[in-house]
Amino acid sequence: MEIEHSNSDRETLRIGEKIGRPLRPPRAVLLYGELGSGKTLLARGLAQGLGVEDPRVVRSPSFTLVNQYTGKECLIYHVDLYRLDGLRDLYSIGLEEILANHSIIIIEWAEKLLFQPENPLRIRISVDPKTDTRRFEITESPQP
Repeated sequence: MEIEHSNSDRETLRIGEKIGRPLRPPRAVLLYGELGSGKTLLARGLAQGLGVEDPRVVRSPSFTLVNQYTGKECLIYHVDLYRLDGLRDLYSIGLEEILANHSIIIIEWAEKLLFQPENPLRIRISVDPKTDTRRFEITESPQP
């Protein structure tokens, strides 16, 4: 497990970019953390590291549920499970098909995922309420 800390949006983007740069498909990045912890900002940094030309297009998919971006070497799916409830909802957004693609999948609110994808990269984000510092616990799954 690797631990990173961030005291600003800029640092969170840098951490995401650093994590995203070496990622190769197929890979699922599972983001865990409370509301406002920085999951979408981290996803923007990941997309930047994966070669998305304009990372400002990376926005929370809270209402669209799934956003798609073109990276340097692959498609990137950005999924938000916050509003979903149960297996039926997961299937309704095509998550099974998305996970079957040869792509990078970034999943916010991964605690709502009812099954674990192969070879996930797990990132748990916690916020210190006194300092507003973000702590990123990054856990690699063994490569197949």
